Amino acid sequence: MTYPGTSTGTADLRELQLTVPAADGLALAATLTLPAGPGPHPAVLCLPGSGKVDRDSNAGRVRMDLGRPLATTLARHGLASLRYDRRGAGATPGDWHTVGFLDNRADAEAALHALREHPDIRPHDVGVLGHSEGAVHAMWLAAHAPVAAAAFVAGYARPGDQAVRWQGARLADALPRPVRPLLPVLRRVAARQLTRLAATTTDTARIGGVRINARWWREQLAHDPRPDLAGIRVPVLAVTGDKDTQVDPDDLDVIARLVPNGAETHRIPGLTHILRRTDGPASVFAYRRLLRSPVDDELLATIAHWLATRLR
Repeated sequence: MTYPGTSTGTADLRELQLTVPAADGLALAATLTLPAGPGPHPAVLCLPGSGKVDRDSNAGRVRMDLGRPLATTLARHGLASLRYDRRGAGATPGDWHTVGFLDNRADAEAALHALREHPDIRPHDVGVLGHSEGAVHAMWLAAHAPVAAAAFVAGYARPGDQAVRWQGARLADALPRPVRPLLPVLRRVAARQLTRLAATTTDTARIGGVRINARWWREQLAHDPRPDLAGIRVPVLAVTGDKDTQVDPDDLDVIARLVPNGAETHRIPGLTHILRRTDGPASVFAYRRLLRSPVDDELLATIAHWLATRLR
């Protein structure tokens, strides 16, 4: 880990801007947030969802703004945290379109190693927290890397191909009524596109005239997290909202069944995949409105409290 060029702080925490070396030497731009008081501290590696996202889970105009509130909440519970920009996003160089699902996992493993090596961190008291795609990588790390606890937020527990098809079906259910007669055609088109993506051999491909990060799709569709879940021996927290239309909330039961020592699971009423609550119908078409509000504070506090009790 390259040590900070800048440092900022408040009464509750201190933020260090640094870089994390990936396995191929690429520098991942990152923020290490430290709680108030002397170290070394227990810590959490925070892994974002899919897409061209930065350390705060923002992708262009789609601003989830998860990273900083999460880091602040963790710090208030005495936990340090590391978050970083994905390849080709934020201050990290690279072409996001050529990055694979397994590249993201390898970068997460490199970030975990760097966090454990930092002098302000207690190396044996490091956990991992992932949202969406990040939760799937957190499952792998919990099974294969030295972590002390793992939290999965909106993580699926079925083969990637099945997870994507479930998500597509929920999207179809939410389409406006005038469009629904076209659903059989739309389903056939989507199925053909998934088949084409699975058969690609290049990093990128054009599907429907759009440049797609084909390797990411190919690897994600083929990935099955269930063997990883069966290999986890550390405490696990799994949280999904009952209004999540991108990950099946019933996968919580699969996680609890597969993790050998069980998992603490929470199916949060009204919570969506973007970690905001709604009283309305569960639909991705409500995301623009919901993103005007902050991430659910109660959710962040619940996760931070659970991690703090396992990492001290």
